[in-house]
Amino acid sequence: MQSNYKSDTSEILLKLNAIKLSPNKPFVWASGLKSPIYCDNRIILSHPKSRNTIAELFVNVIKNKYPETETIAGVATGAIGIGILVAQKLSLPFIYVRPEPKKHGRKNQIEGEISDGKKIVVIEDLISTGNSSLNAVKALKACNLNVLGMVAIFTYEFNISLKNFKSNKVNLDTLSNYSFLIKKALDINYISKDEMLILENWNDNPENWV
Repeated sequence: MQSNYKSDTSEILLKLNAIKLSPNKPFVWASGLKSPIYCDNRIILSHPKSRNTIAELFVNVIKNKYPETETIAGVATGAIGIGILVAQKLSLPFIYVRPEPKKHGRKNQIEGEISDGKKIVVIEDLISTGNSSLNAVKALKACNLNVLGMVAIFTYEFNISLKNFKSNKVNLDTLSNYSFLIKKALDINYISKDEMLILENWNDNPENWV
């Protein structure tokens, strides 16, 4: 991924507080994990200029790496909004993937029109372990769709996510990542050098970080 993509994306995430860094007063995730970072990329959707920039960066990645793309898929719910914007800019169909099939009606897991063999790029907002993202890919492949790869706004760069994508043979590109973002945060004086060390230590061993 080009460094200017990472720089532009990181700046937007920090400026909008879509990503908050709090090394000295950590957040507690739903899993119970203590973390010095909290990410809510859906905030981007409330800012027209920023959401347009992020959508354009997605478009550039897809045009350069997956020019044969026929359909854009978003992972519900976080990537539906930005996924629609990307599909619109590319003049391509859009579908989205639920975490699991609905329990009523047609019991769909994939919403939208699909047909065998269509070449799909999956849009995601955030990669943590990668499990939910890869679950969406499995659902698409189960419907005989050709998943070319996934493009996400941000990844925590956990080792487990790298292993999961590699073992499932799924190509992953992200507009920014944890290591670049904290360097950017230091450059713009969002954090101090001491705080950056705390952030690096967390990322090395998040489950045992205190």
